Amino acid sequence: MKHSYLALFIAASLTPNFYAYAAQSVANTDSIERIEVAGQTIKSQGLSVKDATINGPFGDNLALQDIARSVTPISSELIEQLNITTLQDVLAVSPNTYSASGFGAPSLPTIRGQLGELYQDGTRRQAGNNGFGVPLSFNSIEQIDVIKGAPPVLFGSSQRNGGFVNLHSKAASTDESKGKVKLSAGRWDQYSAQVDYTAPIIKDKVGLRVSYEHLDEGSYYDYSGTKSDSFFAALRILPDDKSSWDINFELYQVEFTDNAGINRPTQALIDDGLYITGQGVQANGSTVPAAGSIVSPTGQVKIDRSTVLTDPDNQNEATTYLIHSIYKRELSANASLKNITYFQHLQREEIAQNSFVEIIDGADTAQNRTELTYRWNSDQQTIFAFDVRYNKVLGYSQFTTEADLPIDLTGPLSNRRIPLTDAQKARLVELSPGVFVSPGGQYDLDNDGSGDFNLSDTTDSRSWQTGLAIQQDSDWGDKLHTSVGYRVDFYDVAANDPIAPQGQVAASDSINETLHSGQVSFNYKLNADYTTYGTASYNEATSNSMAGGTSLGSDNTISAQNFATENTLVEFGLKYAPTDSDWYADGAVFSQRRSLRNRDGSNTGIRTTGFESQIFYDAYPYWLSAGYSYIDARYDNSASSQDSAQVIDAFDNSRPDIIAGTGVGAPSFTAFAPSNRQVQGIPEQSFSFNGNYSINSKWQMGFSGLYTKSYPLDFLATVKIRDQYTLNVNTSYAFTPSTKLRLDVNNVTNQKNWRPVFEGGYFGATLAFPELPINAKLTLSHNF
Repeated sequence: MKHSYLALFIAASLTPNFYAYAAQSVANTDSIERIEVAGQTIKSQGLSVKDATINGPFGDNLALQDIARSVTPISSELIEQLNITTLQDVLAVSPNTYSASGFGAPSLPTIRGQLGELYQDGTRRQAGNNGFGVPLSFNSIEQIDVIKGAPPVLFGSSQRNGGFVNLHSKAASTDESKGKVKLSAGRWDQYSAQVDYTAPIIKDKVGLRVSYEHLDEGSYYDYSGTKSDSFFAALRILPDDKSSWDINFELYQVEFTDNAGINRPTQALIDDGLYITGQGVQANGSTVPAAGSIVSPTGQVKIDRSTVLTDPDNQNEATTYLIHSIYKRELSANASLKNITYFQHLQREEIAQNSFVEIIDGADTAQNRTELTYRWNSDQQTIFAFDVRYNKVLGYSQFTTEADLPIDLTGPLSNRRIPLTDAQKARLVELSPGVFVSPGGQYDLDNDGSGDFNLSDTTDSRSWQTGLAIQQDSDWGDKLHTSVGYRVDFYDVAANDPIAPQGQVAASDSINETLHSGQVSFNYKLNADYTTYGTASYNEATSNSMAGGTSLGSDNTISAQNFATENTLVEFGLKYAPTDSDWYADGAVFSQRRSLRNRDGSNTGIRTTGFESQIFYDAYPYWLSAGYSYIDARYDNSASSQDSAQVIDAFDNSRPDIIAGTGVGAPSFTAFAPSNRQVQGIPEQSFSFNGNYSINSKWQMGFSGLYTKSYPLDFLATVKIRDQYTLNVNTSYAFTPSTKLRLDVNNVTNQKNWRPVFEGGYFGATLAFPELPINAKLTLSHNF
């Protein structure tokens, strides 16, 4: 109610003889004091980002415009509105987050063209090596903060520096009881169920929350699916008015598919779905896929996009549990303390018929960080942090005999399977009957000066990371704010071969390294609505193998190169966050240099420059958002490598009417000379948009879309993924204030879109991932 005489109205309502009293008062008084109260109807639907609070990376209780980085906070309401179920889905709302498929099960975000880190409640989670790991369950999550650039000094040295996602766990309520049940069913027998309930145990003192989610999902793709169970419990304790303690636990078990997409990605496959047939043949005449095999094309057929590199006999499952504890206490009027504790245990087993093996017998990570914040006065604040992280990994892997290009997907399953020869087995170690893995070190059995084994990521390693950080936040008047931070991390790392060949002394090594990081930033308020900012950071990071472990190199040592990945960022931006408006917008220009870990453990320098912007409008009955990205990602005078140089290397030239093959054979590991070429697998431009309209209080309709500009799939740019777009629509109807039914229809125009399979472009000339055709999902939710 705007400009209403609110005080007079309340008096009239509560006093029966108000008008008589008022008339008498006017008669007896020469003048009357008029009190005018102004109000504004709340129109926000919780789908904007303007009023979000950011906790963790740069301090606590920060508004979006006060952070000198490009940030997209995604609330629980926005997660539901955008139907976010995987890390790839954040692309719908956050610019510069386009990603490869992660072999159909993304475990890490992709930000500004590089794999980013995954944090939860301010601590780095275990996640997949090079993006292939364990899928993420959103059962425990109520907010997602997508932040561009390397992790700040409070979070410390890590491995991936394009950006990071900080997940906020659900919290228990201490003052009210509430719950939610959600059921969904989608095309290809995709079913899920979730129940979430919270209630106070002791009113305003102790609260408990439990959430359980079950997924049983079939798949459009052959021999694919996901089955998972996630149980989450959160406890909130408020001992007094100066402290809080949040403890949560999640147990997650999943069976999922390693989906490598479709091999032989020629331009004809990308443009017209035409696949070249013919099984590769080794020099000895064997048709088992192997390095150097050559395909004599037998024809070209339209392939069903569901025919992908999977196998019904593959085993792939994982179990993990996590514990988080966050304790906060106000020590005095000027000082506060925050302690964060994290523990995660992971076990994983994949044994694939194409000879790929990754078994994590146990990966344990524990971390404790204590932050002391001291406010010297109203303008100066210092944050001190002490951080200890422990990681221990026992794991076995074998990926040296994989060969994808020789496989004819249109033939029998036997075409895809790689039984190891006796010669190959001799270069591996038998872990269990019929399961062969690489040893965790190199050995010269015949003393000829050359190692006799294939190496992958097998390791029994442990690491201690001890960090000290300081961050100084300063206000210089009402307009200028600065922040300066520095951190030093001390690494103590040891690695052993857990499965040395019989008769050999197990290889082992240790290393101690010191890594530094620093940041400086400013925010300047141009006026009440506009804030400009600038930031610069330097970060020394690590390179790790599976589950964050460290493996020995071919010389049986831990490479110092693993601790030599230098990353820099310079970013300037403008944020528009008016107080009395339903709009929010920002834009940023950036230059970022980072290192990419290669499969052989080396590092490749990549420099990215670009621009990104996002805009939000949230005022009932409308909600709109849009994001635009431009990125120029190039090798920084650095070498690169691919599984094969180009797809035509897999074919001979016996059928030039189909393909002009080179007869090199494939796979044939190719190292490219240092260059400044465009990085493959990343679109230079992308544009996303979302919207929702409430027809009335019960019925809503929404839409979303994504457009990506054409980009090269392989290093030599012989094959390109063309300009492509995806359109999705949704509608929901609330039968009661508590019960709602929602229908999502994705890819409504049934576009035949493609993505890279693997981050970093290593398989750019080998594989491409076909995105889903039109599909629908129905979701019923009930609040109680």
